[in-house]
Amino acid sequence: MNTSGPVDQGLRLIPFRGLRYVPERVGSLAAVTSPPYDVVVRPDGLHHLESADPHNIVRLILPQADTARDRHRQAADTLDRWLAEGVIAPDPDPVLYVYEQRNDEILQRGLIGALALSPAAEGIVLPHEDVMDDVVADRAELMRTTGAHLEPLLLTYRGDGGTPTGAGAVIDRTVLREPLLATTTEDGFRHRLWAVTDPSDRREIETDLARHQALIADGHHRWATYLRLQREQSAPGPWDYGLVLLVDTARHPLQVRAIHRLLRGLSVSRALKALSGHFRVQRVEGPLPRALDALAEAAAAGNAFLLAGDGGFHLVDRPDPALLARTVRADRPDAWRTLDATVLHSALLDEVWRIPDAPEHIGYIHDTAAAVEQAERLDATAVLMHPVREEVVRDLARQGVTMPRKSTSFGPKPATGLVMRSLALD
Repeated sequence: MNTSGPVDQGLRLIPFRGLRYVPERVGSLAAVTSPPYDVVVRPDGLHHLESADPHNIVRLILPQADTARDRHRQAADTLDRWLAEGVIAPDPDPVLYVYEQRNDEILQRGLIGALALSPAAEGIVLPHEDVMDDVVADRAELMRTTGAHLEPLLLTYRGDGGTPTGAGAVIDRTVLREPLLATTTEDGFRHRLWAVTDPSDRREIETDLARHQALIADGHHRWATYLRLQREQSAPGPWDYGLVLLVDTARHPLQVRAIHRLLRGLSVSRALKALSGHFRVQRVEGPLPRALDALAEAAAAGNAFLLAGDGGFHLVDRPDPALLARTVRADRPDAWRTLDATVLHSALLDEVWRIPDAPEHIGYIHDTAAAVEQAERLDATAVLMHPVREEVVRDLARQGVTMPRKSTSFGPKPATGLVMRSLALD
């Protein structure tokens, strides 16, 4: 995908009245933030965030109740109560926001706004991963019930590079001012947020973004949810836009990490036994960083996975070509057919281990150590993955080919809870 080339109709990012926590009403802004809903490691991470502050955003994005209906209703009631109590308040005017994340190694800046929705076929916003219908249905019901977009998606586009112009120039001017907020989260990232209020700045951003298309880096399920809810509407309105963070990767390259699988109900011993004759299996030495180095070395030569959960590490590589020929779809590009995620789901999960791709059987975990810990605690199998190269992701998206779901984790991801969007205010 050429995210800097001309398109018939490019990105359209409009201002909105952001909902933000009132600092005086919470312990700290850091204590009420959270990673995106699908990155929170449940239940440990959820309990940790809930105890950080009684108003932590997880009570909205991951409400806890016995039924889905009760969870969604609880989130809506909580949001309404916090608004009534002045814990959260809308900004006075519609604005675009400049958002900065920084630690000792990374500086990322982008624009938060309400982006005009478009299906993938229009070539304006392109997905690169498949989605799970049950997750989209759950997020859709949460958005319907709360009438809000609670966390921005992460989208990327490629600017022209060189001396900043357009949106990049506006961002550089804006960060010289005092921010609306500044906080440091426990992961060491420092977050700052500014409002872009000058009409000429907004026109400059609009003109620049109209030349670009974007890649969904993080938030495929929420983007699919936006589109589903838009289709339900009978007239134009706020549902035609979705809350996003847009980052120019020519200036701020993202990190690409793997998303690991937790196979509930499958012990490592059973998993290894079933691999006989299909893959080469070797026990590799720990600790975890050393085992991951072995995975990276094997992945450079072909498909490779690291199994954990029994106190050790097992490198799985060199798949049987006959197995791949029998299980992997032949009507896709070679870059897709050779993806680790493709081989994992087509050959291992579907054929060798025969594990249904359902939440009760497979968990998706971003943190490597957490995946190993949960597998050991549950007598389950963690399948540790090696990251996909970013150029592979872009190339497949350019061809309109989506990768297996949860193939990549781009970051750094925006902190959830710094700015939200109420559809009732638009």
